[in-house]
Formats: sequence, C-alpha cells, structure tokens
Amino acid sequence: MDMIKTEGLTKVYDNVKAVDGLDLIVGQGEVFGFIGPNGAGKTTTIGMMVGLIEPTSGKCFVRDVDVTRNPLEAKRITGYMPDGVGFYSNLTARQNLKYFSKFYGMKDTEADKRISELLTYVGLEKVEKPVGAYSRGMKQRLGLAQALLNDPEVLFLDEPTNGLDPQGVIQFRKAIKELSVKGKTIFFSSHILDEVRHVCNTIGIISNGKLVARGTPDEVRKHMSKDMNVRIIIKVLGDMPRLTDPRILDASYLNGTATLTASADIRDSISEELYRKDYRILELRVEEKTLEDIFLETVYGGA
Repeated sequence: MDMIKTEGLTKVYDNVKAVDGLDLIVGQGEVFGFIGPNGAGKTTTIGMMVGLIEPTSGKCFVRDVDVTRNPLEAKRITGYMPDGVGFYSNLTARQNLKYFSKFYGMKDTEADKRISELLTYVGLEKVEKPVGAYSRGMKQRLGLAQALLNDPEVLFLDEPTNGLDPQGVIQFRKAIKELSVKGKTIFFSSHILDEVRHVCNTIGIISNGKLVARGTPDEVRKHMSKDMNVRIIIKVLGDMPRLTDPRILDASYLNGTATLTASADIRDSISEELYRKDYRILELRVEEKTLEDIFLETVYGGA
C-alpha cells in the first residue's frame, strides 16, 4: 500500500522552484531516506507533505488522503518532527505533551497514559525540570515523543540527528529501527549520508528541488554513477610489472600493488598477462564506488 505519494509536487518562491515537479511513492512500512545538501528543498517538501506549506502546484497524498484538501484528516494519521523542534520552555515535558494532546482531542486519561508510555520510551520519564533547561539531545527525544503522540501511521522526521552527540545519534537510530519493526512508515530527511544509510531501506537524492535518484542504497550506488570507468586493484608476490592492456586509462604502481583505472572490467586480461609472466596473484578485485562517491557526483558534480 502506498502511504506517501506525490504527483508533480512543486513550490515556487520568488520565481525560484524550491521543489520542482516531485513524483515520489513511499510504501507501507518503508524507511525512506530523503537526502540532499542544505537548501536542496528537503524541508519545503516535508512542509507540503504535512500540510504546513501549500504547494504551488501538484498534489501530495498520505494513505490516499489529499493533504491540501483534507489537512486535518491527514494530520490524524501523521506525526512530524521538525528540525529545531520548539516547546514551551517554562513547562515540563509532560506538560508540553499534555498541551499538544488537546489538538488531537485526546481525553485526559487517554493522554496521561500515552504520555507516560512515550516519556518512558524516550528516556525522559524521570525528568521534571522545565524544557528550557534541556540539552539539545533531550529536546530531540521529546520531539520524537511529540511526533508519536497520536500513534501515527506515517512519521516525518526532518534532520532528527542534527547537532546530536554520538550517543544521541545511536539512540535515534535504534528508535527508528524499532518504529519500523512496528510497521510505521518513516520519511527521514538528512544532509548526512551516513545517517540514512544506517536506518533506511530506500533513499532518494534531491538536488536543486529535483529528485535525481531513488532506490535502495545499493541500487543508487550502482546505477547513478556518471563515470563508467572501472577501478581495479591488483596485488602480486614480488614487484608488480607494468601491465599492457590498451584499455588501461591510468595506473599507479607501488612494489607489489597496482591501482588501475580502465574503460572496462579487464580482470581476465590482467590475470592472463600475469600468468604468462609467471607472477602469483594475491589479490585482483574491482573497487566499487561508495554511496558517498555517488552522492558527490550526483549533487556536486564530483566536486
């Protein structure tokens, strides 16, 4: 079942397209990583998906609910954690969540039970001080609790690990994986590639408001490379000879190791040449590009 679907979603500010014709589908239970540099259009996209920003054109559906036409119905099944989530600084975590529960029409007994569960879940059940005295990590954990207050089917997280220390990042990764196991659909925005790789089963890369790649991390890595040349690593026993295959575009040699850039996978040719010259091959492999390499090529043109 499609839980998030956009059709030509576009937002224009001062004749500049912040989001440009976004077509996207996210299935039920999927953890989708939405990555791109700051200013690429991630936050604007999420704003339209949760009904806070009206699209210039196009549509967004959450579980077949048109977000623009039925914003209240959409909000009942979604949770949203913005980047830099805000709270009433003079209130405690429990008081903040109790205030927000009113927007969902929750009865006091229902809200109190849910709030206690969530504060325990995010590790804030024993903290009684006002939120104004919270650290960044504590506020992020409370932000997750707020986003889960209505037990949403779809969860939007905008840069949830931004500014967290390593322990806080680990806690968030764990929480996202647990929510995924429970069947939540999660739309996770970040400019940090390492984060989405740890928690997401599919990713999309946005650049200048356009979706330029989508798939599993491995699919994106394999299919989005602009440079089709092959990087080959060879190690032999003894000193490495100069290799002669004409498809070698560049080569560096150091003792018993050679690193080649070739126009094709020429491992068979290399193996035959070394065999003829009586060299024992210790290693012969293709070095595939990392997801980081693909991200840099796609978003920054390899810069």
